[in-house]
Amino acid sequence: MRCRTMAIIVILSFGFLVAPLAAHAQQLGKVFRVGVLTAGPFGTFGLPLHHQAFKQRLQELGYVEGQNLALEVRDAEGQFERLPGLAAELVRLNVDVIVTLGGTTRIAQSATRTIPIVMVEGRDPVEAGFVTSLAQPGGNITGLAGLGVELSGKRLEILKQVVPQLSRVALVLNPTFGGSAGNVRETQRAAQALGVALQVLEVRRPEDIEGAFAAVPQAGAGALLLLTDPLVLERHRHHVVALALQSGLPAMYPWRMYVEAGGLMSYGISLQEWYRRAATYVDKILQGAKPGDLPVEQPMQFECSINLKTAQALGLTIPPTVLILADEVIR
Repeated sequence: MRCRTMAIIVILSFGFLVAPLAAHAQQLGKVFRVGVLTAGPFGTFGLPLHHQAFKQRLQELGYVEGQNLALEVRDAEGQFERLPGLAAELVRLNVDVIVTLGGTTRIAQSATRTIPIVMVEGRDPVEAGFVTSLAQPGGNITGLAGLGVELSGKRLEILKQVVPQLSRVALVLNPTFGGSAGNVRETQRAAQALGVALQVLEVRRPEDIEGAFAAVPQAGAGALLLLTDPLVLERHRHHVVALALQSGLPAMYPWRMYVEAGGLMSYGISLQEWYRRAATYVDKILQGAKPGDLPVEQPMQFECSINLKTAQALGLTIPPTVLILADEVIR
């Protein structure tokens, strides 16, 4: 009898733990409107795994599209000039919260100072003026801020381990993308510490990609370091990877998606985990938390990917000190 009683208590306890999850987002049948502002791609060009992770986490938290959740996705499809109008549209819809992806936080901030904003940013949000501090954001913006600047140096350090004789690196980036100046400064500092010269090659438009790679031989670089952006380099990553391979030089990228496209190596935050955390912020705000009271989170998980097929094609041997870092090895 005692065992049966204990079993009932355990089942009831489990029920109390699970029940809030199912009823967590209901609030008397309310339908929450969550705006997503992105430079692209979110839906139009397919749904990348990290965006799927965002939606999956919302579902785990009890939000189901068509029932208690309406996702209002506004995708600029790579046309940055459309973003202000799309942000204004979300404000007119009076969404409950706006999630900003792909460097769109500044646009959303200009559109509203009252609707809560959950940012997914790669730059320093304090330096950018989005929040007062990481611990106490204040205002209507909180969310996640990556360590893009800090990671630039780490990527160069790994690249140097793969190519010990490396003396010059070509840094390929879009200077118009937010946070690029800080990335260049940090990479310059890391390069000096490693005894490596840095040559910056700018890509402002898709038409600039081939010209930048054509300038690599004149730069005398022994390797490539790419700092991505969602409008140009990321959207054309397959072309970028192909040109890097044609150059015959080892290349380091910030995201795993480049390695899956044939790139040599990547090191950066786990995008899927990052977007799952963004969904958690959305949930907290929908349940009544004020964005100004929610500390900005920085990444705790990082991932390194290596494509050994590409290494072999380049005639490279990846040292054990680098292989041990890899979360994913493509053979």
